[in-house]
Amino acid sequence: MGGLRGLGGCVLVPTWGLILERNIGEHRGLTWSVGVMGHVEGTREEALAALRERVDAFDPGLFRKVTRRVVYREGDGFLVVVETRFGWPHHYRFKAVVVVSDSVPPPPPPEPESRPEPAPVPRRRPPPPPPPPPKDWDADVPDRPAWLGRDDLP
Repeated sequence: MGGLRGLGGCVLVPTWGLILERNIGEHRGLTWSVGVMGHVEGTREEALAALRERVDAFDPGLFRKVTRRVVYREGDGFLVVVETRFGWPHHYRFKAVVVVSDSVPPPPPPEPESRPEPAPVPRRRPPPPPPPPPKDWDADVPDRPAWLGRDDLP
């Protein structure tokens, strides 16, 4: 599966849908649920690599303690079987499938964000030193007290 052939023989890169199939509604009867986890443009190998990353990061959110988790490879996907301590197995199918048509075109790719330059952080100036005391603030205090060195004081 080398790629999709377009007009004029050019090779188009396929878009792969990354699909998760699982049973939901344990106590009310099981129902199949299908969800699209994302899309990947590229080769089959690139799609399977992206799918494998999702499989490895998948957390089923089971409230019971998981005792075993087995990942199987099948065709264009993976089968994950999770066993709980009560012995109830849960299975999840992960598939990489080629998008053949879509009634809603994909959104345009996001434009690269141009981040504005961060505003410079104003530096706080240290507070100015206190002004020196006036020269005559201690003019009335003698350098040596009058009582210092007197022998007639108790």
